[in-house]
Amino acid sequence: MARVLIAYSTVDGHTLKICTRIQRLLQADGHSVSLAEIGVGPMPDASHFDRFVVGASIRYGRHRDDVYRFIETSLPLLRSRPAAFFSVNLVARKPGKAVPERNAYLRGFLRKSPWSPSVLAAFAGKIEYARYRLADRLMIQFIMWLTGGPTDASANVEFTDWAAVDAFARQVSSMQVVPVGPVGPVE
Repeated sequence: MARVLIAYSTVDGHTLKICTRIQRLLQADGHSVSLAEIGVGPMPDASHFDRFVVGASIRYGRHRDDVYRFIETSLPLLRSRPAAFFSVNLVARKPGKAVPERNAYLRGFLRKSPWSPSVLAAFAGKIEYARYRLADRLMIQFIMWLTGGPTDASANVEFTDWAAVDAFARQVSSMQVVPVGPVGPVE
């Protein structure tokens, strides 16, 4: 089975929760899976992995800069091996917005990133107002008010479609692994 690196960027921890679920499902399929938070401590040597998953949350309308730096640094490996990307954003809670071609954040990611992963997904995140600093809570409440989401300061709402996360993990599990050398397919 494959050696999989799940590299993620999270603000409040929900992206890590999604990654942990993906990790468990991949391990149940016999894969060896490592988790690594982008921008926090040293990353494992990516050349030791057969597949990659990158997961990143949206905050204030964008993925964090560390995600794009990781992709640029790892681009030869990401292009040479089966790879997937998922975005965690509250837009994905709306009907039809969890599919890659209709999720503005995934489309924006593909425009900004030099990488075009073979598997893409958008997962709705979570609102946990009690955990946010005042400025963050007010900004998120305003965004939710504009988009018809929950604004009650005591709200704790998880929008994640866990069946969609499981389906994504199955896609990653079945991605074709090509024998590779240090930075590309073996000739």
